Amino acid sequence: MENIDWKSLPFGYLKTDYNIRCYYRDGKWGELEISSSEYIDMHIAATCLHYGQEAFEGMKAFRGADNKIRVFRCPDNAKRMETSAEGVVMAKVPHDLFHEAVIKTIKMNLRFVPPYGTGASLYIRPLLVGTGAQVGVNPASEYLFMVFVTPVGPYFKEGFNPVEMLVCRDHDRAAPLGTGHIKVGGNYAASLISIVHGHNKGFSSIIYLDAREKKYIDECGPANFFGIKDNTYITPSSTSILPSITNKSLMVLAEDMGMKVERRPVEVTELDSFEEAGACGTAAVISPIKKVVDWQVNKVYEFCKDGKPGPVSVKLYNKLTGIQLGTEPDKWGWTEIVE
Repeated sequence: MENIDWKSLPFGYLKTDYNIRCYYRDGKWGELEISSSEYIDMHIAATCLHYGQEAFEGMKAFRGADNKIRVFRCPDNAKRMETSAEGVVMAKVPHDLFHEAVIKTIKMNLRFVPPYGTGASLYIRPLLVGTGAQVGVNPASEYLFMVFVTPVGPYFKEGFNPVEMLVCRDHDRAAPLGTGHIKVGGNYAASLISIVHGHNKGFSSIIYLDAREKKYIDECGPANFFGIKDNTYITPSSTSILPSITNKSLMVLAEDMGMKVERRPVEVTELDSFEEAGACGTAAVISPIKKVVDWQVNKVYEFCKDGKPGPVSVKLYNKLTGIQLGTEPDKWGWTEIVE
């Protein structure tokens, strides 16, 4: 591609050539349709607009050192979208349809897959929305599933460098028995006020605590949290945490490296005992945490005191990105070669 500075790409939207769409009508899914439009025609009473019937996924494809294009853990994203659809009573996208749409969208936009070594990737956004008209609070009878892609750089401008985070005690991302465990837009809408507040204060993101007691760590803005101590990878367990596919992968890699893995409630005060801490997710992969500030209780937790990511975070990051780029063996079968 001409005129794209791959190494300076932000994590944002850049128009590509095509997207794929599929409609659910009369109780069944139709055929995949190719579109070059960036817009959707939608009924003014569509349930996604009024009642939040919407779910999405975030995935990436990578051009490897061998110039082959790999997509990472597509079946896991299909399963998670199915769970999200169940959570807000939408038609579920069959896994084979999800997979076909993702692969087809990548292949139709190959010229936007960033070159190897640029630190950029092709971000993939599967999206499911209720398009059927309802004025009463009821599920729609019609749905649209679509996939679009865009080349992106690092989610945090710091890239794989330590970031600072602010503990949020004034807002909740999700309730314990709500929608926090599924990937729906309402969760992100609820997080915007606190994330913008954190950004305005100079922090890269915020850390949410549990909604009931304000005692346990839930998530780091749009990412999962993990901490390292005593050769153990520790990540929170909660009914309001989105199960990150990246986090699941890191837990497997940590065990493979000879570490113990604990998924359990993590009190915010336990930050004092961690040797390393980080946020992880598809967009960021791993963002090492330099400092966590909890102003309301006058507490600051510091990591990466030399300004560099901790050794375990570095090893996990290199291992995971190596699998995605084809420079490390993929013994778990997480990647699929597209071309």
